[in-house]
Amino acid sequence: MTNTIGELIRSKRTSLSKTVTKISNETGISQAHLGRIERGERLPSAKVLRKLAGPLGFSETELFTLAGFLSSKPDDQPGLTRPSGLDPFVAASLAAEPPEVQRAVLGILSLLKSLRK
Repeated sequence: MTNTIGELIRSKRTSLSKTVTKISNETGISQAHLGRIERGERLPSAKVLRKLAGPLGFSETELFTLAGFLSSKPDDQPGLTRPSGLDPFVAASLAAEPPEVQRAVLGILSLLKSLRK
C-alpha cells in the first residue's frame, strides 16, 4: 500500500531536517493544521498543497500528482503513482483531461470546499 499524502509530507519534511514550526513559518499554514495533515486526520486542499510544494522541494505538479489530484503518465513521470482511495470514475475522467483542465477543476473544488464552511 502506498503512503498517504500526510505520511509523504512528514517524510519529506523530516528528510529535509525541517520542523513543523519552520514549515508553518514558510507557508503560513498553522502548525496544528500541518500536524493534522501529517497524521492523516485532514486531507490538504489544493491551496495548501501549493503552499507546501516549494518549501518541501516539490513542484506543484509533482505534489498534486502524488496527492492524487492529477494523473501521472508513466512515460514522463516514472515512479509516480496515484494513491488508492480516489474514486475510479473521477480519476478516469480527470486523467482524460489536459493538465490545465485538471488544475481548473481542482481550483473550483477548492473554492466550493471553502464556501461550504
